[in-house]
Amino acid sequence: MTTRALVLTASILGEKGQSIALAEHFQARAAEREGLAVTHRDLVAEALPHLEASELGAWQVPAEERSAEQRELAERSDALIRELLDHDVLVLAVPLYNLGIPSQLKAWFDRVLRAGETFRYTESGPQGLVEGKRAVILAARGGQYAGTEMDSQTPHLKGMLGLIGITEVDVVFAEGLNMGKRDAAIEEARQAIDGLVARL
Repeated sequence: MTTRALVLTASILGEKGQSIALAEHFQARAAEREGLAVTHRDLVAEALPHLEASELGAWQVPAEERSAEQRELAERSDALIRELLDHDVLVLAVPLYNLGIPSQLKAWFDRVLRAGETFRYTESGPQGLVEGKRAVILAARGGQYAGTEMDSQTPHLKGMLGLIGITEVDVVFAEGLNMGKRDAAIEEARQAIDGLVARL
C-alpha cells in the first residue's frame, strides 16, 4: 500500500529558501523509501490570487445553478480540496515572514478551509471533515521563536489544520539560521526529517 504525501512550498526565495531546502530533503528521502509517493505544489510558482467575494460567492451557489464564471471560480477550490483528500500526509514547508505565514500559503488555506466541504458547524463548534490525514510542518526561521510567545505561526498552522480535522501534526524547526547557527540547525532538522520519513 502506497502512502501519498503532498508537499507544499511557499518561499519567495526559490532555490535560496531554507524551507525549500528542507522540502527537498524530505522529497529526496521519500524517493528512497518504497511505498511513499510525493506530489509537490509550489505555491509561489503557481500562485493563487487572494480570495475575493466573487469566488466565495460561487461556493455558496448549488453546483447545478452556477454560471460558467462561477463554475470556473469554484473549481479552483474544488481542485485543491480533491488534491488534499487524495493524499495521506500534508507536508508544509514554511518560512517565517513577519511572525506569520507567506500570503501564498494563506491563499491556499483560504480555498481548502471551506464550510460544508472540509469542516462543518455544529452546536458544539466546528467539526473537521478531513479524516485519517496527518501533517508535517517544516519551519525555517532566521531567529529563534519556538516555544515562545512570539511563535504565532505554529499555533496558527495547527489551528487551521485542526479546523478541518488534521490533528496529528509533527513540527520540524530549523531556527537561528541568521544567528550563526545555520549549519547545525539544518543538520538537526534533516535528521528529524529522516526519522519522520522512516515512520510514514
